[in-house]
Amino acid sequence: MAFRKFLPLFDRVLVERLTAETVTKGGIMLPEKAQGKVLEATVKAVGPGSFNQKGDMQPVSVKVGEKVLLPEYGGTKVVLDNKDYFLFRDGDILGKFME
Repeated sequence: MAFRKFLPLFDRVLVERLTAETVTKGGIMLPEKAQGKVLEATVKAVGPGSFNQKGDMQPVSVKVGEKVLLPEYGGTKVVLDNKDYFLFRDGDILGKFME
């Protein structure tokens, strides 16, 4: 609900990372150190876009609710209502999952 009060500027995208798997398919519990960094996230809010060199508005390429693939490093951590979110530029997002 906090992301409803927060609107990213320009071509920024606010995402919430998916949680890491804590149990393998065989039922073995994984310690935190063995869990990989989760690169998938859900888009929670998007900015209006940015202007190109001609002055035309370039809209953001993802929409709220889509699942995206993030780079391993980067993004700005934002805490809203005691939940961790991350801000990425639209161009930094590697791709989106088609459902």
